[in-house]
Amino acid sequence: MGNNKSSALSKELLQELKSNTKYSESELCTWYQSFLKECPSGKISKQQFEGIYASFFPNADPTKYARHVFRSFDTNADGTLDFKEYIVALHLTSGGKTMQKLEWAFALYDVDGNGTISKNEMLEIVKSIFNMIPADDQKNLPEDENTPEKRADKIWEFFGKKDDDKISEGEFIQGVMDNKDILRLIQYDEPQKIKDKLKERKN
Repeated sequence: MGNNKSSALSKELLQELKSNTKYSESELCTWYQSFLKECPSGKISKQQFEGIYASFFPNADPTKYARHVFRSFDTNADGTLDFKEYIVALHLTSGGKTMQKLEWAFALYDVDGNGTISKNEMLEIVKSIFNMIPADDQKNLPEDENTPEKRADKIWEFFGKKDDDKISEGEFIQGVMDNKDILRLIQYDEPQKIKDKLKERKN
């Protein structure tokens, strides 16, 4: 049984991932084989995860953003991502259901995990997103959102908050669902690029 588990997904995990993501059984099994090839221990460390992100963004610095994404998916806080956490991360960043994505986005912005987002936390994540936008592209951003500070201010205004206010998860999700502009401002919207790269690595 032990040997079998090291090279094949357990039926329970396979079933759970099929139910909670959009991936098929064959896709999940293929992902698992490539996951084990790159991570024989069955775990991805924070450094490996940052390395994967770095390969997606050769012209920018995704380290801080990757660190925050890692934190938001390391659900048991053990400093590694197992296959289940990795697949859930993939699913949510490349096309999960809106509500699931927004719950994840809240966890991403709630840096200290206390259940609310402060303006400083908002600014921290927005800064990490800006690090991933090549300098040339930053020049083409609208005047009122061409720096992390301006973008964080704009988001905060959308929510009608004062500087020392906090945003709860319910407010965050409702605000984003009510206003597509906030969704655009809070995310780094190139999940397809990441997905395509992962497919290349798999083949």
